[in-house]
Amino acid sequence: MTQMLTTKSLDALPPATTKRYEVRDQKTNGLHVRVSTTGAKVFYTMVRPNGSRKRIKIGPYPVVSLADARRKAMEIARDVELGEFDKTPDIPVETAPTLGEAIPQFIELYAKPRNKDWKRTQSVLHKFDGLKNRPIDQIKRQDVSKVLDDIIANGTPTRANRALSAIKKLMNWYVMRGDIETSPVALLRPPTPEIPRDRVLNDDEIRAIWRHSEKEGYPFGPFLKLLMMTGQRRTEVAAMRWSELNLDEGIWELPANRVKNGRLHIVPLPPQAVDILRSLHRFLDSDFVFTTTGRSAISGFGRLKERIDAAMPDGTPDWRFHDFRRTASTGMAKIGVAPHVIDAVTNHKSGVVSGVGATYNRYTYFNEKREALEQWANELMKITQKPSTTNAEETS
Repeated sequence: MTQMLTTKSLDALPPATTKRYEVRDQKTNGLHVRVSTTGAKVFYTMVRPNGSRKRIKIGPYPVVSLADARRKAMEIARDVELGEFDKTPDIPVETAPTLGEAIPQFIELYAKPRNKDWKRTQSVLHKFDGLKNRPIDQIKRQDVSKVLDDIIANGTPTRANRALSAIKKLMNWYVMRGDIETSPVALLRPPTPEIPRDRVLNDDEIRAIWRHSEKEGYPFGPFLKLLMMTGQRRTEVAAMRWSELNLDEGIWELPANRVKNGRLHIVPLPPQAVDILRSLHRFLDSDFVFTTTGRSAISGFGRLKERIDAAMPDGTPDWRFHDFRRTASTGMAKIGVAPHVIDAVTNHKSGVVSGVGATYNRYTYFNEKREALEQWANELMKITQKPSTTNAEETS
């Protein structure tokens, strides 16, 4: 924000709420004051010696008065115009961080508090490690485009889209903080067109995966069954805790900090799911339902998929674990479950109840969700108990 700074207006500036903010002076070009969450106010000025933008710290207010700050900002601007700026080494110059410095700061202060999948963001940002020694305000669009081209050349075009999305978020965050004026990647568009997946497993594929799950045993076998039966996300099922479960009531309560959309999610468990969970042994002093160490949830899903692929019918199109959610949603729709109930089961923001109705509707359709999941579990049992129409079992 920009305004005519006065001593009175400086004194009235409130502390920042969550992150520092800036107020630019209308009278003196480049002069601005930064206000921190503690209420501290520091004068800076922005200049461009040799075409490179630099932020120069003048000093804290009120130790440095507004008049002194304006005079110092004008002196620095004069030195820049006369080419004498580099001859004044006593001026503390604040430059933009390098990308190598920016990534961990962005992850710690922005991604971690807001994104449960921050590790994936961190991983994809390291695709730009070739630029890590470059100040972020000196990174150009063509630098980022070259990195994206290399990702595409490695045969992972959709990862290039994810990498661009991550670097855009990082740059926009630094623009918002005032560390850089503009994002160098603002005009870049995703390099690869993406088609939304609509893959739904057919009955033979469901049977093959279910029967493979019985051969897998604990922990991946029961994990696969619950993944298909509940329609919840892979990460949510894999990291299920015993403390989230009330098996007597048949309820799985997912806390907001474990859910993608950050909302408490209640999953009514069908009797078949309760039976599976009751059959499992518990690791001593561990809250994880599916674990091999007791200290962390299961992982290694790539290897699990490879084992399942070997058990699938010949010619099976590529599939992903996320397709289980779409399969469950489609299956519930086929047996007559209403769309808004399916949204409630899968914890999606409903396209049926929207606007003010969505904001004030506190009814979570608990009974309808229970009925829907019980119907889907019964349908799943019918599918898995039918004879296979392919030679999947013989090839598994």
